[in-house]
Amino acid sequence: MKIVSLVASPRGMRGNTAALLRLVLEGAEAAGATAETIVLPGNTVLPCKACDSCHKKGACPQKDDFEAIKAKIYESDGLVLASPNYIFSVSAQMKAFMDRCCGVIHCMSFEGKYGVSVVTSGGGDEQPIADYMNHFLITTGITPVGSVCATMGGVSEPAFADETKREAIELGRNLVNAWKTRAAFPEVDRAKGEFKNRMQLLMTYRKEQWPYEWEYWRKNRGLT
Repeated sequence: MKIVSLVASPRGMRGNTAALLRLVLEGAEAAGATAETIVLPGNTVLPCKACDSCHKKGACPQKDDFEAIKAKIYESDGLVLASPNYIFSVSAQMKAFMDRCCGVIHCMSFEGKYGVSVVTSGGGDEQPIADYMNHFLITTGITPVGSVCATMGGVSEPAFADETKREAIELGRNLVNAWKTRAAFPEVDRAKGEFKNRMQLLMTYRKEQWPYEWEYWRKNRGLT
């Protein structure tokens, strides 16, 4: 299994989020996966300009790293999203990446891949953010396997509780095993089905304005 991980923290690989991610990848690599980690520092994936080019032509015209990152994800089997909790949401760096995936979401074109989410915070409230990132994965077509979170407030030095370490490593193993067995999760499948129906209606409605996406659905999903 080939995994791409995105660390959306201005602290890059020096922060707690990257440290927790490393434990997840430790578990994944022990189960046979290979992983590439990409840091999103804030100037390599710029905010969406709402130009509609991705819908019309299938690619973003902005001169940054987004299209290269997207290509790496297409070539992978799994995606791990890692973000700190910034004011009860993902970081600006992660949100910029998500927003730029609008065309991917319309086509659900990451379908067939598996993923997980990683969140750290100073004072708690991580789970809703992990749930949000996993919902994002669903809308791209990815099957989320789970998430791991850690509250760092009150810790005198960068460290995780033994339980958190075990949970993170096990999550990495579960990600690889889910991919190997093509595991299905009823709630995820239901959510995917509902979102697919929504996108089918949208494509039918906007097929004249968004020719690339309409053609994608026509060729790959049999929409007529």
